[in-house]
Amino acid sequence: MGTTLTPEFWERFTVLLLAAALVTFALSAALDALVVRMQLRRARRHQAPTHARLTPPQSRTRPPLMHH
Repeated sequence: MGTTLTPEFWERFTVLLLAAALVTFALSAALDALVVRMQLRRARRHQAPTHARLTPPQSRTRPPLMHH
């Protein structure tokens, strides 16, 4: 006993397929952005030593002030 696939079936199939594709795309983009953000944060943390982050940057245009 065979059944035929009705136009209603194909309509629902198309809607569900597109919805699944959109959800997959959105989830993939969100997770990719999260991973990139984590990698950048980790790279910045390993880039500068701890003492360099705590001291203010030195100006290269003026010599340091000398107190006598």
